[in-house]
Amino acid sequence: MKVLINGINGKMGQEVVNAIDSDKDIVLIGGVDRTNTGMYTYPVYTDTSEIEEKPDVIIDFSVPVATLNILKYAKGNHVPIVIATTGFTDEQMQEIKEYSKDIPVFKSANMSYDINLMAKIVANLAKVLPDTDIEIIETHHNRKIDSPSGTALFLADSINEAKDNKMVYEFDRHNKHEKRNKLEIGFSSIRGGNIVGEHTVKFFGENETLEMTHTCYSRTVFANGAIMAAKYMVNKDNGMYDMNDLIKNK
Repeated sequence: MKVLINGINGKMGQEVVNAIDSDKDIVLIGGVDRTNTGMYTYPVYTDTSEIEEKPDVIIDFSVPVATLNILKYAKGNHVPIVIATTGFTDEQMQEIKEYSKDIPVFKSANMSYDINLMAKIVANLAKVLPDTDIEIIETHHNRKIDSPSGTALFLADSINEAKDNKMVYEFDRHNKHEKRNKLEIGFSSIRGGNIVGEHTVKFFGENETLEMTHTCYSRTVFANGAIMAAKYMVNKDNGMYDMNDLIKNK
């Protein structure tokens, strides 16, 4: 299986490179990024028009504008894509869905199996703890540019779906002078150091609090998840896919 990595010079791009090196079923044919440092043994393209060899699948760990750019190439060459980038606007998400009408698109805010399991658990907790106040706290390294994280929003969306989409998201209480809305999911984002990622969902009751936390110690888990998704996506029909499809297939 021939793989092209979008955002190959980034930390996650390099994690995927290392994961591919140890997988005998995959060949890295190069990557796309803003600059070509010339320090790698594989080709790094700064423009999709330069890509010499058609991949079987694209793995995207980049930024939203770069994702939308590689999607044009994927559509033009009918290549499946795994999108692990986060921070998309609603408008950009709609664009991605439009692309999925012409190519297979796998998108997940988090490529970890455990975090997807956590999403299912907190959704169930939200059902059985109806009178609690729900808060999500996420912590990431000081280089992360989007806030809250895509994973925090993913966890909130899972809870919101379980609550019949009646919840509202509160990202900033700085200018608010009113008591907490019972249908509110609050978000707190912490940025510092080199922590890979930690997400906590808290259910505050009148006399007790229940919380669930997922801590990631290595980016390798995301690279391995992306490769699993890439293998799953080869020869798939056009449409949107996510980690739930992959889990069902295991």
